[in-house]
Amino acid sequence: MGTTNGNGSTTSVEAVLPTKPSRKFLFVSFESLSGDIAWKVQKEGHEVKAYIEREADVDVYDGILDKVKKWEDHVDWADIIVFDDVGFGKLADALRKKGKLVVGGSKYTDSLEDNREFGQTEMKRVGMNVLPHWYFTNFDAAIEFIQKNPSRYVFKPSGHAQNHKDLLFIGEEDDGRDILELLISNKKAWKSKIKTFQLQRYAAGVEIAVGGYFNGKEFLYPINVNFEFKRLFPGDIGPLTGDMGSLMFWSQPNAMFKATLDKMVTDLAKANYVGYFDINCIVNARGIYPLEFTSRFGYPTASVQTTGMELPFGEFLYRLASGEKFEIPTKKGFQLGICCAVSSYLSDDPDDISTYKDLSILFRRPNPNLDGIHIGDLKMVDNTLQLAGVSGYALVVTGTGTTVEDARRQAYNRIKNIRLQNMFYRVDIGERWLNESDLLQSWGYLNT
Repeated sequence: MGTTNGNGSTTSVEAVLPTKPSRKFLFVSFESLSGDIAWKVQKEGHEVKAYIEREADVDVYDGILDKVKKWEDHVDWADIIVFDDVGFGKLADALRKKGKLVVGGSKYTDSLEDNREFGQTEMKRVGMNVLPHWYFTNFDAAIEFIQKNPSRYVFKPSGHAQNHKDLLFIGEEDDGRDILELLISNKKAWKSKIKTFQLQRYAAGVEIAVGGYFNGKEFLYPINVNFEFKRLFPGDIGPLTGDMGSLMFWSQPNAMFKATLDKMVTDLAKANYVGYFDINCIVNARGIYPLEFTSRFGYPTASVQTTGMELPFGEFLYRLASGEKFEIPTKKGFQLGICCAVSSYLSDDPDDISTYKDLSILFRRPNPNLDGIHIGDLKMVDNTLQLAGVSGYALVVTGTGTTVEDARRQAYNRIKNIRLQNMFYRVDIGERWLNESDLLQSWGYLNT
């Protein structure tokens, strides 16, 4: 494999032979999500096959991964099967019962993420401190509720609609009149798109997530503490996206973990869940308020996490799926990832998509091993990385350091080396750490 530098020369991406025997990995996707970690496993010397269901992603990972048209035909071939999203839980459960090593969901954990009401009911059942919330299937009923109960709310679509992050709305008015106006003005347009939704009482504070890898019986340590930057523009303005960048560090179990994820161990073990499990929270001086579960790899979280692990990722996945208990060797300090995209990321317009499709990614200076460069929806053509698919999600660029500023400096210097027409990214990933860390320390939530 290789890529072409900005000066036109070709540099190769060499495989790093694993310290353990070569394994066979089958990655299964609804849409192109896990190509970067699959490629990392492949570069470590393992065999990798990838399946992507979505037709729009037909050329994604061409020239990078061995793609298959029917993943079921390769189950017997695979040593490890990796399901990279929710929705595969029943399949994962069935394969585990047959003795296959599987990283991915379960029927139970799929429901935790897909069904917001069920997820928060489970949080409350195990003793987490859940914010007051109300579910609705009728916009008029929600309008009447706000009129009778004026307060500041967050509007959260449920079910399939919750995948559209731009529909979530965080109210700014103490009497809820902005949410009220939103519902009144849009109820006709949203009636067919949003079948169920939640109104949640707003809580001010620091948004923080804590996650860990679960081996079917227990969490492996250290855990991962991370901060997502979800809005499109610097300063946390603009539409909500999946995630425009993340800051993270590894920690022994802290107060955040003990108040949230640690309470889920019995139920996750009962479900035989294997994979990454994360909970997003709002915290303030009064308490820790969990918001939602993520029962799968996060994106770009998974790519950023691999930069902080001092263990080949293929070996890690194999030991995780095998149910082994071990301490994850991780770097001290911080890891940071920045998402880089082009304008088709913001549009479904065919003209926008065709404008950027097949554009090459070049480098001003040689980066032969693509240090800190993680692929999004790309392909390899004539030893050059090119945009593929329709998403406009190009790269995740990472940096590490003993301080947040060190990690930021490394990541943003790496971005300066990239040449991609009209590429955009947030320039403030990690900046709010200084203020937020003081608050988190004073509240004691990072104490182990």
